[in-house]
Amino acid sequence: MTQFVGTHQNRLDAKGRVSIPAPFRNLLKNGDGIAALVLRPSHKHPCIEGWPPAVFDALSAPLQKLDMFSEEQDDLAAALYADAFPVESDKEGRIIVPEFLKEHAGLTEGVAFMGLGRTFQMWEPAAAERRRAEARERVRARGFTLPGSVAA
Repeated sequence: MTQFVGTHQNRLDAKGRVSIPAPFRNLLKNGDGIAALVLRPSHKHPCIEGWPPAVFDALSAPLQKLDMFSEEQDDLAAALYADAFPVESDKEGRIIVPEFLKEHAGLTEGVAFMGLGRTFQMWEPAAAERRRAEARERVRARGFTLPGSVAA
């Protein structure tokens, strides 16, 4: 697998750690078996985004095309990078979720990891279910399709 797919649920422990689901962890592992990723609050939803470092680094290319001193560049850079938090897992695949990110997503006990292809999101489980249901309904109602695909 080369993409984050599926929804997996794990629990936060008393120390604020959560295990990255094994299929996701396999995509994030570096040479020593440690999973490295960048966490950031979503600016669209009450969830945490999980980014492989290389995918997160690729965000800098389009940002570099903007005037470094423009308001647009400054705002986008702040929105993307100021609250980003690089983390590495322990050998058991657990990460510590920073308190400000737990608060943003409303995480208390459970964490739903939702695959989004190149990235994933971490949600409070009931909110994740609502998000998936809303997305499915919008896709159906609006007839969304992928460019170049045949509508089902």
